[in-house]
Amino acid sequence: MPEKYQSLAEMLNAWIGGGLTTIVAALMGRLMWHTTEVRRSRRKFFGKELAWELPLAAGMAIIGEGVAIWIDAGPMLRPTIVGSLAYLGPRGSEVLFLRWFGARIEKDG
Repeated sequence: MPEKYQSLAEMLNAWIGGGLTTIVAALMGRLMWHTTEVRRSRRKFFGKELAWELPLAAGMAIIGEGVAIWIDAGPMLRPTIVGSLAYLGPRGSEVLFLRWFGARIEKDG
């Protein structure tokens, strides 16, 4: 009897494990951002910029996984957090966290 999965993330976790699911989510996030830049005619799809996306995706996967662990996200939510942060990239993530921490500091202070 085949197993039934509730989500794509659950299926990927079962098939390839959580670590590879994190990498896949980060790569998809960066690919979505890269594709948006291509559509806006800011870069070529197979240009030299594409080579920078791989290490950036790996770095954002590590950062995203750390954030997911920090907020105690479940295993099905972690790829979403990783993919979202990978899409935003380092600068977008920085702006997001500064706004979030700024709002929390103002609220607490």
